[in-house]
Amino acid sequence: MRGARRSPIRRAALLLALGLAAILLASCGSARHSTPAASRLEREDLLTVAHALGEARGHVAKEVSAAKAAWRTIANGLPEDAATISRPAVQDAMRRAETVGVPTPFQEAEVGELTGPASGLAGLFRSYTRLSTRGWQQVLAAIEASEHGSTAAARFARANSALYIESIYDGHYSLATIGKQLLLAYKKLGGVAGFGASLTQQEVNSLAQAYSQAVNRLHPHVGVRFGS
Repeated sequence: MRGARRSPIRRAALLLALGLAAILLASCGSARHSTPAASRLEREDLLTVAHALGEARGHVAKEVSAAKAAWRTIANGLPEDAATISRPAVQDAMRRAETVGVPTPFQEAEVGELTGPASGLAGLFRSYTRLSTRGWQQVLAAIEASEHGSTAAARFARANSALYIESIYDGHYSLATIGKQLLLAYKKLGGVAGFGASLTQQEVNSLAQAYSQAVNRLHPHVGVRFGS
């Protein structure tokens, strides 16, 4: 799969051209219509996103596997006896989440440059990594406080644990949405006719499966809500 970023000079020229085109279209009352240049830029950005998703797929699969292994013990909240939770499973889930990281095109300095559907897809991936990583870190800290902290610390940890557990679930929900959104984006931007050999239907289908609800949703559904 090819999806390397274009050169900064070429990108700047494209953005400038798009800016000028937007001004001209606005003056004609037709700004809602996409221009060929805009569509081309959006396709290039979707290629970049697809390439990044492909590179991250292996780490994501390992994180999801680890998350599922630890999830059932916390899905309904921290049990009264935190010792019944598999600490190694939670630690492994946290490490796997940290390993996924944020691919370069999705990092804060880069994501603002993405146009069209690519921007939304990058946002979903960033949401997944942030919520999942932070959620597992806080769950592990809550378990530690519940087992070894003061009474006040244990009470605070238990009172807030639902928020951390929800974060993990919501992060994986975002991850599970990527596949469907990628298919829609590919179709919207021309599909096979628009992308040719640079991004085939088979490649998109493979990524959509890897980032699907069937693969990435956590079960059972989160059983606790913060403040309840």
